[in-house]
Amino acid sequence: MYEYRQIIAQLRAGQSNRAIGQTGLAHRVKVAKIRLAAESQGWLDLEKELPDDTVLSTFFQGKSEDKKQAPSIKPYREKVEQWYRQGVQATTIHATLSREYGFKGSYDCVRRLIKKLRAVKINASMILDFKPGECAQVDFGFGPKLINEDTGEEIKTWIFVMTLAWSRHQYAEIIFKQDVMTWLGCHRRAFEFFGGVPKKMVIDNAKCAITKACYYDPQVQRAYYEFAQGYGFIVSACPPYDPQKKGIVEAGVKYIKKNFVPLRKFRTLMDANKQIIEWVMETAGNRIHGTTKEKPLNLFTQTEQILLRALPDNPPELAAWAKVSVHGDCHVQYQKCCYSVPYQYVNQILCLRASETTVRIYQDSLLIAVHVRLFKPGTHTTIAEHLPPNAQAYLMRSPQWCLEQAKVIGENCSVVIEQLLGNNVVDYLRAVQGIIRLSKQYSPARLNAACARALRFQTINYHTLKEILKKGLEYDVFPEEQAFDALTKTYTGHAYFSRDITTLLQ
Repeated sequence: MYEYRQIIAQLRAGQSNRAIGQTGLAHRVKVAKIRLAAESQGWLDLEKELPDDTVLSTFFQGKSEDKKQAPSIKPYREKVEQWYRQGVQATTIHATLSREYGFKGSYDCVRRLIKKLRAVKINASMILDFKPGECAQVDFGFGPKLINEDTGEEIKTWIFVMTLAWSRHQYAEIIFKQDVMTWLGCHRRAFEFFGGVPKKMVIDNAKCAITKACYYDPQVQRAYYEFAQGYGFIVSACPPYDPQKKGIVEAGVKYIKKNFVPLRKFRTLMDANKQIIEWVMETAGNRIHGTTKEKPLNLFTQTEQILLRALPDNPPELAAWAKVSVHGDCHVQYQKCCYSVPYQYVNQILCLRASETTVRIYQDSLLIAVHVRLFKPGTHTTIAEHLPPNAQAYLMRSPQWCLEQAKVIGENCSVVIEQLLGNNVVDYLRAVQGIIRLSKQYSPARLNAACARALRFQTINYHTLKEILKKGLEYDVFPEEQAFDALTKTYTGHAYFSRDITTLLQ
C-alpha cells in the first residue's frame, strides 16, 4: 500500500505516467490504471487528503483477489500441480491445456497458480537416537529377477531388510511374495541371524503386518500380534505416508539395490540368498558407515548383540489368520484348498488359523475343527462327522457294510443284495440301504421271507419288497402250490392257459 500511496501522491503533483514508471515504482501501464482508479474515487483532488492504507487495501486488494481467482484454472489445478512437480515449464503447461483440454484462460492464470506452488514449505526434522538393542527397522524393496526353473520365465522378487538402528548391522533375504507367512518367517530367520530380538520393531504399513493404517490407532495383523507376543517385541507402525520415520532401513534398502544387486548373476533363489548373506557379512558389515563412522559388524558384535533379548526356548508357531465363509458343501476354502466344518455352520463367517502343519477353524474363540494343512490347490479334507446325518449315513453304509448286514438278516436277503450290487449299469446303493432299513421296521425274518417271494417272482427292487411287507404277503402260499395235490403229486388247478390232456389230444 506504500507504493500505491507514492504513485497517487506523484499523480496529485502532476507527474506523467511515463515519469512515474521510470522511478521503478510500477510500470507505466499499471500507473495508468491507478490514475483511472484514483480519478474515479476522487483521490487526485488536492483539497482532499490522501486515502489511508485501509482504504487503499480494501480497494486494490479486492480487485487483485478477483483477478487472481479466475475460475477457468480451477478444474485443471491438479493437472497443473502434477506437471509442475514433474518439472514442466509454465508455457508448456498453458499450451497443453489450450490444445488438449480447450482451456480458454490466459497464460497469467497458469503463471499465478505455479507461483503459489513455488511457495517453499519447510520440512524440518530431527535426528532419532537409539540405544543398543532398542530398535530394528524393517522394509521391503524390489529385488533382482530370477528365472523360473520349471517354465524358464523371469519372476520378480523382493528384498526383505531388517536393520538394527544403533549398529546399522542388517539382515537381508530375497523372497517371491509378501504374504503373512513369508513376513513372519523372515522375522524368525532375522532373529536367528542376529542371535537375539530387539525391543521394538519399526515397520511400514504393509498388509502382512498392519490391517488398517492410522496415525493414532493402527490395527496390527492378528498373526503378527501373536508373533510379537511370542518373541517379546513391540510393534511400532509408522504414520501413513511418512517413511522418514524408518529412514535407517530405507537407506539400507537403497544401499543393497545399488551395491549388491547390479552386475550379479543368480541361478536360483537359494543361490541369491547365499550371495546376499555373504555380502552382508563381508562387504556391508565391514564398510565404514556414513553416519556412525564405524563398521556395523564391529558395533554389533562388540556391543549390541549382547544387549538383544534372548531367543525364546520354544519359538512361537508361525500362523496366519483369515476370515472364511462356510459353503453349502460344509467346507471352507483357504489358499485353494478346502477343509470341512460341522454342517450347522453353513453360510456363516468363521476364523481360520493356518500354521505350517495344521489348520484350525474357530467360531469366535470356540475351536470347531482341526485339519492337517494342505498345500496342493484343489485338494480337500473331510471329516465324516461334519456332514449332515443323511450324508453320513450314505458314506458309512458302504456296499461291504450292506452285504454284511444282509447275511445277518438271512440267506434270501443276502441273494437280493448281491444281485442289486452286482448290476453293471445302475448304482443301486441307495436302494440296498433302503432294503436294509426295512428290517428295523418289519423285523429281519419278515424281510428275509419277502426277499424269497420277490426272488420267486423275479422282481427284486425296493418298492416291491416294501409292498410285500406292507400288505403282509411274505408268508402267503403261492397259487401253484394251492392247486397241487400232495397225494397224487398232480396239478389240479385251472390256470388260464392250462388244458386237460384228453381235450388237448382231441
